[in-house]
Amino acid sequence: MNIATQKILLLALLTTLLSACTSNDIYRSRFSSCVVTPQESCESHTIQYHNRATDQEYLLGFVEMDDQGQLRDRAQMQALLDELYIMAASQSLLINVFVHGWHHDAKQGDANVENFKASLAELSQVESSLHLHKTPRKVVGVYVGWRGESIGVPLLNNVTFWERKNTAHEVGYLGMTELLVRLEEISNVKNTQEPPVKSRLVVVGHSFGGAAVYSATAQILANRFVDSLTGKNYVGTAKGFGDLVVLLNPAFEALKYAPLYDLAQARCSYFEDQPPRLVILTSESDYATKYFFPIGRVFSTFFETHGMIERNDCERPLTYSEGAADRHTVGHFEPLQSHELLPASNEREAPYHTARNIWSQQQPGGTMQFGSTELVSLDRTVIRNPYLNVKVDKQLIKNHNDVFRFEIMEFLRMLIVLSTGE
Repeated sequence: MNIATQKILLLALLTTLLSACTSNDIYRSRFSSCVVTPQESCESHTIQYHNRATDQEYLLGFVEMDDQGQLRDRAQMQALLDELYIMAASQSLLINVFVHGWHHDAKQGDANVENFKASLAELSQVESSLHLHKTPRKVVGVYVGWRGESIGVPLLNNVTFWERKNTAHEVGYLGMTELLVRLEEISNVKNTQEPPVKSRLVVVGHSFGGAAVYSATAQILANRFVDSLTGKNYVGTAKGFGDLVVLLNPAFEALKYAPLYDLAQARCSYFEDQPPRLVILTSESDYATKYFFPIGRVFSTFFETHGMIERNDCERPLTYSEGAADRHTVGHFEPLQSHELLPASNEREAPYHTARNIWSQQQPGGTMQFGSTELVSLDRTVIRNPYLNVKVDKQLIKNHNDVFRFEIMEFLRMLIVLSTGE
């Protein structure tokens, strides 16, 4: 093969790869608000009002980040924040942030966008049923979009796993932290309703979106937890970021979670009104994070040194290899797992009105039923520990992306209800 032919083939290969790259443009380019109707989809709008004047009413906003973790357009975020500040001045809000993962983005019709819409409608209906004698909180959804797919060709896009992982951490370390802190500020705006129903903030991340959320909140979680420890002016319930952080099949190393696990383990008891603050849900059949992830980490950690960790906080022995924790994802690392989520043996309607009682009355090594699921303690942590690392039965989440199943969304709503009560 002569040099000219080689150059032509190389050029053809580069052209193919460039044409396979996914869009790097902003999807929601109109920053004004829009009411969704059968005649108006509002697909290019950053701020969308859905199901107006029904018990499934919600506001959906979009904030988009680039590959370097920067806001694609600061005016987009500011338009949404301005809208929420105005709302929060006169009514209570239940703000739900969702950060998508691998293979997804913020474009119209993306499966994560549509599933998030459905979950907001369901949550709005639950919120209405819980506050029959008070004005319910307005449900707000904030969808954080980033380029979860860099190559649009099926199968070929699987090679982007590690490159997208790095991007997810950039998103978390940079623009997302500002967004989340600003949203928390809005949720703390004084409520003027009588009787008051407090505004709340919940943050959910899936896959690499879970990694981004953890990168953005881990240090804040540690800081808030320390503020509640003995030696301060008081010892209270352990605080979190917003009211609840949930990570679904997150793709980051267990070693990154270990410091928070240690913090929570070193406190030997929690008050009955201590709600969960960080919940990690990982399917036992999520093979992307169970097998693919540690294969890559073998090469990433080859030249690093690792030791053995031995703890006995509150007479709960713990021993594990740092190397293993650095190679495996948090949800698949057994020594740091605290619970197991199983299908309920006898399904019943989700008891939203008694969610907080179910949580507060848990027993060591016991089981709590939340509608169609059962949360089983592995008895590795004290009761009401606010950090949960949960192994999920494969019947409930069948693969890496199967996180919007009814049972999981119902369980998530139960977590939201017990974490965001008055």
